[in-house]
Amino acid sequence: MTYDPDAALDAALEVFWSQGYEATSLQDLLTAMDLSKSSFYQAFGSKKELFLRCMGRYRQRIGTRLRKLLDERKSGLAFIETVLLSSANESRQPLELRRGCLLMNTASEFAQKDREIALHVANGFEGLRTILIEAVRLGQAAGEIAASLDPGQAGSYLISTLGGLKTVVKGGADEQQVREIVAVALRALR
Repeated sequence: MTYDPDAALDAALEVFWSQGYEATSLQDLLTAMDLSKSSFYQAFGSKKELFLRCMGRYRQRIGTRLRKLLDERKSGLAFIETVLLSSANESRQPLELRRGCLLMNTASEFAQKDREIALHVANGFEGLRTILIEAVRLGQAAGEIAASLDPGQAGSYLISTLGGLKTVVKGGADEQQVREIVAVALRALR
């Protein structure tokens, strides 16, 4: 069997996302990635280095997906609604399958304990905020979002709202609760 670094990285990302960094053992990673210990260390150096690469991959995927979604929507408000309602989809899953957002999970788990990881989390949030600011400006230009709102502040508000949604969904919120939270958030933009 040929070693596929992308497949190994994807497998590790799934384990970290499902279990968190601290709860993931080296053996969990070796099993998921189908690697020996020596191959693991040769390819990735350490658990932390692998985690940082997984965080980078996650950020890139989310950024690409959101950029494509914004380009397809052509409406800032519709884009924001779609992003916020993505939590409603997760709320339909059994509680044990609700993973939330890897960036937000990592921030909650231990970003303040490690400057390098905190920087990755902050960069991830800033990338998401940048896309949300663009959506707010697009919505303002179309008259969908109040022109009086500062786009940067609105972007920060939306990051906080999204983080809250991901947290309450992981905690057991149902789809109706998510939709109610999203409706309030959207009203705040108008």
